[in-house]
Amino acid sequence: MRAHLAAAVLLCVLPASLTAQSEPAPSTFDVYGFVMMDAGYNAGQNQGDWFDVVRPTKLPSFEDEFAPDGSTFFSVRQTRFGVRGNTPTPIGTLKTQFEFELFGTGVDAGQTTFRLRHAYGELGKFGAGQTWSPFMDIDVFPNSIEYWGPTGMAFFRNVQVRWMPIQGDTRMTFALERPGASADQGTYAGRIELEDVRPHFPLPDLSAEYRLGQKWGYVELAGIVRRIEWEDLNTDAFDLSGDAMGWGASLSSNLKLGARDVTRLQVVYGEGVQNYMNDAPADVGIENNPGNATAPVKGVALPLLGLVAFLDHTWNERFSTAIGYSMIDIDNTDGQDPSAFKRGDYALGNLLYSPMAGVTTGVELQWGRRENHSDGFTSDQVRVQFSFKYNFSRTFDGPTP
Repeated sequence: MRAHLAAAVLLCVLPASLTAQSEPAPSTFDVYGFVMMDAGYNAGQNQGDWFDVVRPTKLPSFEDEFAPDGSTFFSVRQTRFGVRGNTPTPIGTLKTQFEFELFGTGVDAGQTTFRLRHAYGELGKFGAGQTWSPFMDIDVFPNSIEYWGPTGMAFFRNVQVRWMPIQGDTRMTFALERPGASADQGTYAGRIELEDVRPHFPLPDLSAEYRLGQKWGYVELAGIVRRIEWEDLNTDAFDLSGDAMGWGASLSSNLKLGARDVTRLQVVYGEGVQNYMNDAPADVGIENNPGNATAPVKGVALPLLGLVAFLDHTWNERFSTAIGYSMIDIDNTDGQDPSAFKRGDYALGNLLYSPMAGVTTGVELQWGRRENHSDGFTSDQVRVQFSFKYNFSRTFDGPTP
């Protein structure tokens, strides 16, 4: 009897939040995206499949390679559609995302076609699918209308399995990512001895990030390690098999300079991680190996340096501006062609106007520059772009678990 009375008294004095079970949150389903049209004028030359973006790697590597100068472009390839789900569970929120756009790359380069961006699921501290690599920092991307973005930025969506022991504004992530690399055979590209050299990736890429979030912004340190191998399957007198260790380190930050200004900064350095960069050439280059009759050349991971520095300024609730510069520099080998890509520069400034929520239009002046390895050739691109962007989104409540 006394035990029942004590329990009743305890229930009376305890807060209601501790005596009543909290109502579980409902699941949600978001449909989102935007329709975007770009138009502009390119005063220089660039490879035709990349008519509506600024990519220094796609600028001419010799005089009039993509002549003539001057072209007008129209495009809707930035248009995007996505769906996102959130479902509370006893072990954490189940998050899913499926997103695509119309910007063709790879075999679809130059086309307006469906291109997968995200196909990703996350439950608690674990995630799997295709999404941003932990080695990149999407928050470095400026508030610009040019699609491709800063040339010296680490930027790669990859298929991965990840573990996130710390989540939130301050976070830590580890991932095993799909391996892959590219090779520049340089001045030896036409030699038959290289025809049967095949890439081999026995291990996944290992990446990690740590972000410290504060009221003034954040600072993030990220890294990646990978093994790249290639095997010579030819039965001639040469053995061109080899391997290289690729690695990279990235330090990035957003700094809030008052209520209206954000600086976006990143420095990336590494070797053999070019395919994780936004606009870079091959991961591996050919280097001469004199005195070795069996392996007269060898492959080496190419060192790179990438820089990003942008300022986003909000004039008022309707107008904003982004201005900044980015660069990537490659340490070429003595076996690469003199016209191989050495350095890319990228800069822009814009004025954007939002007459109402979900609608943005604006004008942007863009510049790109390519520098070759050793023949002294450079090429420049100056463009003006006008864009019209119309966002849409709708959230639907699902059943309570």
